[in-house]
Amino acid sequence: VMCFISFGAPQHKPHVLENICTAQLESDDVDLEALVNDMNSSLESLYSTCSGQQTESTPLLHNGQPHPSDGLSHVSPELPSSSSVDSPQTGLRRSQPMHILAVRSLQEEEQQLRTSSLPAIPNPFPELCSPASSPVLSPGSLPPGEPPADNYIVKIFSEDGMGKVVEIPADMTARDLCQLLVYKSHCVDDNSWALVEHHPLLGLERCLEEHELVVQVQASMNSDSRFLFRKNYAKYEFFRNPLTFFPEHMVAWCQESSRTIPPSQLLQNFLASTSCPEIQGYLYVKELGRKSWKKVYMFLRRSGLYCSTKGTSKEPRHLQLVADLEDSNIFTVITGKKQHGAPTDYGFCVKPNKCRGEMKELRMFCAEDEQGRTCWMTAFRLFKYGIVLYQNYKIPQQRKTLLSHFSAPVRSVSENSLVAMDFSGRIGRVIDNPVEAQSAAMEEGHAWRKRSQRMNILGSHSPLHHSSLNSVIHIAQLWFHGRISREESHRIIHQQGQVDGLFLVRVSQSNPKAFVLTLCHHQKIKHFQILPCEEDGQVFFSLDDGATKFTDLIQLVEFYQLNRGVLPCKLKHPCTAVAL
Repeated sequence: VMCFISFGAPQHKPHVLENICTAQLESDDVDLEALVNDMNSSLESLYSTCSGQQTESTPLLHNGQPHPSDGLSHVSPELPSSSSVDSPQTGLRRSQPMHILAVRSLQEEEQQLRTSSLPAIPNPFPELCSPASSPVLSPGSLPPGEPPADNYIVKIFSEDGMGKVVEIPADMTARDLCQLLVYKSHCVDDNSWALVEHHPLLGLERCLEEHELVVQVQASMNSDSRFLFRKNYAKYEFFRNPLTFFPEHMVAWCQESSRTIPPSQLLQNFLASTSCPEIQGYLYVKELGRKSWKKVYMFLRRSGLYCSTKGTSKEPRHLQLVADLEDSNIFTVITGKKQHGAPTDYGFCVKPNKCRGEMKELRMFCAEDEQGRTCWMTAFRLFKYGIVLYQNYKIPQQRKTLLSHFSAPVRSVSENSLVAMDFSGRIGRVIDNPVEAQSAAMEEGHAWRKRSQRMNILGSHSPLHHSSLNSVIHIAQLWFHGRISREESHRIIHQQGQVDGLFLVRVSQSNPKAFVLTLCHHQKIKHFQILPCEEDGQVFFSLDDGATKFTDLIQLVEFYQLNRGVLPCKLKHPCTAVAL
């Protein structure tokens, strides 16, 4: 009985049992040798039976423990080694290799049991989970790590080359994405932001129409192409000044060579699908598969872009289709002379939608001047999209009109009780004339500059002297672009739309102490030097050789935004570079 109890304890080994039995034999002088031999034979038969069952059918798990469902839980989990037992069974080991699949399935079952055993946690944000009415958080209700299938990742780049990754739905338009970027970048929303499709290897770019789906456009782009986020003031400028964009000699009726379109009905005829206006004129056309350019008389109609095979004839038998408007988009060529050997700098390209990046499928054209290129490209957009462009133009106007009713601030009772006072004399008086009150308010608003200068001269806590402050106060302005070249200023003006009043201020390259105002007027870029002049020990800035002096560049820009002065037009649209 004592021997079987010791065997039942897992920490005793068989040779220990034999020593215990031998010690008992010597102490009691009882012959139990036969009993010990019978016990050894029973142990060997029992070990062989257990080893055979585990090897054939039962996979050993952690530390050699069999699965509880196999009916072997009464056997000791630790098997003796072959060196510690005088037994012929030499194949026995303390543990067996584990089956990985069995371990993984056991871990999954354990994880499920652990999850199901957790108490239900109240969900503080049930609307964020996939089941709309789920009151508790469950593994199925948590948002997945990957974006949903109906959302897409789009990367947008700014002018400085920095990018921002945005996750958008499949039905998001270019207008909605611009509104999102304006909100995220804290920009001024003046309805002039645009999303640009840029192809650096081809040297092409175009502004997406506001109704276009961004995901569809991205699907047709190459891996090297990208979206740019920038200003484009000329996006709908042709609706405001149609005569500037459509010269009279380039617009005519399709079937009549002598009759012209009245200026008052110009846009109506372009937008109406029943009318048949056309754009006509000479263009340089790059021949397919060659580097040479040929001057051809072209016609742009609703049905497509045609070239005349016989001079300026517009007879149907002399017209040859060059490009279809429905399945193509028009791009501005930004590297015409360098990359394509163009005869002028005013190139544009008609790119089929199915074309990924093959140069042989592009139709390259060049106009004589900027006005001609703008006319061809604007007419292409009008013929292709029609009334949709006008709707895109009117939506911001309607939204602005709707918000104007709520833009006026509500004055409180205490503010309504305030009156304008004049304290210039010995006794204060109430200003009853509203025009005089408004003039006094404007003078008070501009007086802070004089007070700050006087305080700096007398010695205030400001670390900057008034002269040094005036020389750096303009750095944070959107229209100031620092030390850029003349060519770089031209590129920025071209990119943001050559409309009247588009301007920027930069540091002069010839005179480090001076500045240059770069201004666009009638699609031509002009430069005006801002020179410093000193009077009574104070430095001023002037555009007209000292006739009109300003203490800093902000005053100068604000003045010419209200007055034309010596400039050809007022300053209207600052060239802005946003950082995403």
